[in-house]
Amino acid sequence: MAGIPHDHYEPKSSGEKWLHKRLPIVELIYNTIMIPTPKNLNYMWIWGVILTFCLALQIITGIVLVMHYTPHIDLAFASVEHIMRNVNGGYMIRYLHANGASLFFMAIYLHIFRGLYYGSYKTPREVTWIIGMLIYLAIMGTAFMGYVLPWGQMSFWGATVITGLFGAIPGIGPDIQTWLLGGPAVDNATLNRFFSLHYLLPFVIAGLVALHIWALHTTGNSNPTGVEVRRGSKQEAARDTLPFWPYYIIKDLFALAVILAIFFAVVSFMPNYLGHPDNYIEANPLATPAHIVPEWYFLPFYAILRAFTADVLIVQITQFITFGIIDAKFFGVLAMFGAIAVMVLAPWLDTSAVRSGRYRPMFKWWFALLAIDFIVLMWVGSQTPTPFTAWVSLIASYYWFAYFLIILPLLGVIEKPLPIPVTIEEDFNAHYSPPQGGTKTTAAE
Repeated sequence: MAGIPHDHYEPKSSGEKWLHKRLPIVELIYNTIMIPTPKNLNYMWIWGVILTFCLALQIITGIVLVMHYTPHIDLAFASVEHIMRNVNGGYMIRYLHANGASLFFMAIYLHIFRGLYYGSYKTPREVTWIIGMLIYLAIMGTAFMGYVLPWGQMSFWGATVITGLFGAIPGIGPDIQTWLLGGPAVDNATLNRFFSLHYLLPFVIAGLVALHIWALHTTGNSNPTGVEVRRGSKQEAARDTLPFWPYYIIKDLFALAVILAIFFAVVSFMPNYLGHPDNYIEANPLATPAHIVPEWYFLPFYAILRAFTADVLIVQITQFITFGIIDAKFFGVLAMFGAIAVMVLAPWLDTSAVRSGRYRPMFKWWFALLAIDFIVLMWVGSQTPTPFTAWVSLIASYYWFAYFLIILPLLGVIEKPLPIPVTIEEDFNAHYSPPQGGTKTTAAE
């Protein structure tokens, strides 16, 4: 952690010294696992190790599945059934891979919302936040293309609907859609392209994760108080931090064991609970499913996409102002990607001088509504469109954008924060030891 003194690696044996002069990889590993970490981290800081495990699980199981999968529209569905029925342990490998994607997204959503609540995106961690959001986008792309590979009914029609969104872009949209599909419609060229990218992107994600960790180690870890680690001397820093090994590694491994117990229970007893039964029907371009839905982790943004129809006033105004260039379909696409873009811009939209939501009483209520709003959008996205669900999705979509674009900037101006601890040590002692008589200060001071 930059600016925080700590014990550095010193090679002792002749072999260690020989390697250290040529490739100081042991020093890199040592400094990574021994990095001073704020001592007041709670269990919302476990999701990093869960996500790392998920990435490793997806890569390893994916490599095994690729050995038996055939990326051809006439053979893909049968090859998946071959994996399930004939490959030794194939059904378990596939279920681990499919449900591993759900665990991945559950962890990343909790990771993102933890960052939003505790202000982990604020100075000096803006780049860390942006890299994290790039990882999220890459995971979304990888998951979407992976969902197409089994070549079931929902795979085929999901690909048809989502790739059709690119055709809504004025002027260049149809060309982009044709390039993405490899032809005029979802076909064998599309399956091959998605297969190649689905196999490639996890390694890109791994590179981004390494960059994310590097940025994190440069700026230091955030913590529930939002107070920075003291950097004046080694003694002061030591009172605010603990080495990552063994304290937080053991804590993370315990959390991982609990999460994996639940995960393997799902994989073993209800592996298809989060899937769609139509995907066990081979893709048929001539038979459209009654209700096309993406996987659960795309549902909130799918609901935002569907919310802005031609009947919505803001869509009609935009279409009038742009002389029809932005129609309802394109507006929905912009809203869907805009819902992610506003999260990326959170470091600049949040004007509060206080990082942590723990000391922001008004913020807590609006943030709680945002979390509920996300769940409501997820539910609406899974429902067959009706006048009621259309109304709910529109209101929920408006609140999502209002939170980031209006509420968050205003709260920094009108909200009066609670007193915050002077140091991390003070906060730690207040929770885990008798009061030490430390003083507190407000953000205004």
